Amino acid sequence: MATSSKTPAKQNEQPGIEAEMNPAPEYIKPSYRASGKLSGKVALITGGDSGIGRSVAVHYAQEGADIAIVYLDEDIDAVATQKLVEEAGQKCLLLKGDVKDAGFCKKAVADTIRKYGKLNILVNNAAMQFPEKDLKAIDEKQLDITFRTNIYAYFYFAEAALEHFKAGDTIINTTSVTAYRSSPALIDYSSTKGAITTFTRSLATNLSEKNIRVNAVAPGPVWTPLIVSTFDEEKIKNFGSETAMKRAGQPSELGPAYVFLASDDASFITGQVIHVNGGEVVNG
Repeated sequence: MATSSKTPAKQNEQPGIEAEMNPAPEYIKPSYRASGKLSGKVALITGGDSGIGRSVAVHYAQEGADIAIVYLDEDIDAVATQKLVEEAGQKCLLLKGDVKDAGFCKKAVADTIRKYGKLNILVNNAAMQFPEKDLKAIDEKQLDITFRTNIYAYFYFAEAALEHFKAGDTIINTTSVTAYRSSPALIDYSSTKGAITTFTRSLATNLSEKNIRVNAVAPGPVWTPLIVSTFDEEKIKNFGSETAMKRAGQPSELGPAYVFLASDDASFITGQVIHVNGGEVVNG
């Protein structure tokens, strides 16, 4: 990692465990001051146990929202995030399961409605990646896992959530800088992120007459468990050095963008992507 003189330990299974990362990601800045922007709202966040998802959960809780977190199997991270949400004075529902399963996605939304009686904000954020420079080495199994996790699940959750959404509710998708520039070792992953960007724009215009907004955030390199669980030690050591700021971002630097898009401050914004990427030049 570019900001550390010592290479953090690599983890061998994604999506990784935040509790085992050193240095630990920062999920919210000590200087952050909430102002009730999401008071009374309910948010469901996929991949909400760690990384960017944890940051979003904590920021939303600070702003007054109750939270439902979808996660795969990282119980230690999920419980830690739940505690952070509860310390902010809000409720947190943990939903353990595989987002590749359409039935689970529908059930997760139903369980959220059963718990809170409503759903106002859907954050599609869960993702997986398998770095591979040789296109011929990307087999059908890898393609299936990557696309089902990174884009199929976004459809599954959006479809289920829209049955309960009302005017003023919103969907926020996590795309990536890789959708806007080449990523030669993440061909399948970056393809899904391009799909997410187009999904965001198309669904936004589709739902505009219902006053349901759909936007996205496109992170650059951000220090999360996915990084230490998928890249090699050399990549981890130099992670983020390619940006104009010469460092990786922290999840705490992403959370406020999700707060903005979920709040009434963004009431005239739909079909757009906020780029939080340390100064990388993007087009589109």
